Amino acid sequence: MSCWQWRLVAAIAAKEWRDRLRNRWVLAVAVVFAVFALLIAYFGGAQSGVVGLRSAAATVASLTSLAIYLVPLIALLLGFDAIVGERERGVLDLLLSQPITRAELLVGKYLGLAAALSMATLVGFGVALVPLATAMDGESLAIYLRFVGSALLLGLAFLSLAVLVSTLARDRTRATGAAIALWFGFVLVFDLSLLGALVATAGSHASDWAPYALLLNPADVFRVINVFGADVLRSSFGLGTLMAQGWNAPATLYSVLVTWIVAPLGVALWRFR
Repeated sequence: MSCWQWRLVAAIAAKEWRDRLRNRWVLAVAVVFAVFALLIAYFGGAQSGVVGLRSAAATVASLTSLAIYLVPLIALLLGFDAIVGERERGVLDLLLSQPITRAELLVGKYLGLAAALSMATLVGFGVALVPLATAMDGESLAIYLRFVGSALLLGLAFLSLAVLVSTLARDRTRATGAAIALWFGFVLVFDLSLLGALVATAGSHASDWAPYALLLNPADVFRVINVFGADVLRSSFGLGTLMAQGWNAPATLYSVLVTWIVAPLGVALWRFR
């Protein structure tokens, strides 16, 4: 893209970002993340009779389970009507009548939504870091920062899926149904199906295919990044016996998450054009 084209993309992204700030969407999501993170950090051990700030590893273990449900849902709700909503309101034709290409419009919208989601995620989980920081050493801080970074990538991946749905759907009703189906499919059905396959095969040769099956789900990639990040988490989740040691190469896992961001957005660009 030329400098002028990037200026158009930046203008569209800035408008999307300002709209989310104006309707307090960013504030609401940041508060949700911060409240849940603080509650889990302080009351996460209540079932074992312990209340108070715990280790970063224990907090991240609980936050990982929460983020897998919450982050994809928020990202899908944010982006499912990015294109189809503008079409139904009659704004899309007006925008495309301006000297702007469809690619510039879609990329600008995605970047604006991504900026809003990123700010909400970083502020929300960053607020929870303040009381935890007093009880953290360098390793614990690295565990928590890895969780925040991977949660951000998880949200961007599902935002790409939401934008793809928005370009494919004919109306907001269908887009809503598709977004809900994606959430159920990736967050609930996929893991249940994988568990059923493991039970049906009695775990035979599970280490040969199960790790690669997890790569087909960005939520599971996020889980593996955080669970394999610390020995205590790996043993508590029981993944040490399922996956071979050394399979958790950070470059591989982060590359898969980035692919889940780029690939759906690329398909959306192709379809929108």
